[in-house]
Amino acid sequence: MTKTYAAGILISALAFGTVAAFAATPEPAKLMGKVWVDAKGMSLYTFDKDTVGKSNCNDKCATAWPPLMVAPNSVASGDWTIVARDDGSKQWAYEGKALYLWMKDKKPGDVTGDGVNGFHLAK
Repeated sequence: MTKTYAAGILISALAFGTVAAFAATPEPAKLMGKVWVDAKGMSLYTFDKDTVGKSNCNDKCATAWPPLMVAPNSVASGDWTIVARDDGSKQWAYEGKALYLWMKDKKPGDVTGDGVNGFHLAK
């Protein structure tokens, strides 16, 4: 295939939006050892007061414990689900448990939020 022909296919695909159909949704988190972390390697937490499919951490709580937000066009799959928050935004959950970051964790590998106010490392 010539470079010109391949470039033409790519331009056509971009113009008609067909490339998006082939793009896989990346997993929202990865397992580092026994702890789930976000794409930046920051530890993720669950909240005891949440129920399956429902986040009960809003307003000031969500400032201290930022939700692991869902990127546009992401699709839930397998044990990964999407929780609709009270403000209408969307948050990732694993096995029905909403996932959060902790504002006091400053670098990858920090786990300073484990056991704080009902939050625990997501394992």
